[in-house]
Amino acid sequence: MILGLDISTSITGFCILDGDAEIIRSGVWDMRNKKHFSNMFEKAEHIKNGLTDMKVQYPIQQVFIEKPFMFFNSGGSSAKTMATLQRFNGILSWICYDMYDKPPTYFTAQQARKLNEIKIPKGNNTKKEILAWVLDKYPTFEVEYTHKGNPKPKYFDIADAIVIANAGLI
Repeated sequence: MILGLDISTSITGFCILDGDAEIIRSGVWDMRNKKHFSNMFEKAEHIKNGLTDMKVQYPIQQVFIEKPFMFFNSGGSSAKTMATLQRFNGILSWICYDMYDKPPTYFTAQQARKLNEIKIPKGNNTKKEILAWVLDKYPTFEVEYTHKGNPKPKYFDIADAIVIANAGLI
C-alpha cells in the first residue's frame, strides 16, 4: 500500500491505495480552526497523530507527496505564504521519513497529472477538472456538496492526494 499526501497548512488531503490502485482510505486533516491549531507545530502534531493511526492499521510501504508550488504568478501566493508552506512540507516530510524509515518521493502537480494522463484544457478550472477525473476513475467515490451545488473544499484536497498516490503507483 502507498500513501499520497497533498500538504497544506489549512487542509491536508491523504489517500491510501493498494497495489491495484483501489482507494483503501482517503480523507483530510482540516486545520482551519485557529483556536485548535494556532501554529504549524500544532498542525503537524495533529497530522502526525493521524499518520501514526494509519501506520498501525495499514502496511504502507511508500509515501508520495505533492511538492509545494515554488513560482510567483500574478494573484498567487506571497513569499511569506510560500515559505510557510515549504517549512510545513519539510516538517511533514521528516515525520513521514521518521515513521516509515525511508524518504518520501515528491511530484509536482504537473508531473502527477502527466503520469495520470490528465489534461486540463486552457481556461478550465484545474481543481474541478481533477475532481472530475477522480470521479470518473473511481465511480464509488462520494463527494458532498454545498447548498449552492459546489463540492465542499476538502474534496479538492482529497482528489489531489489521489492523483499523487496514483502517480506513485505508476
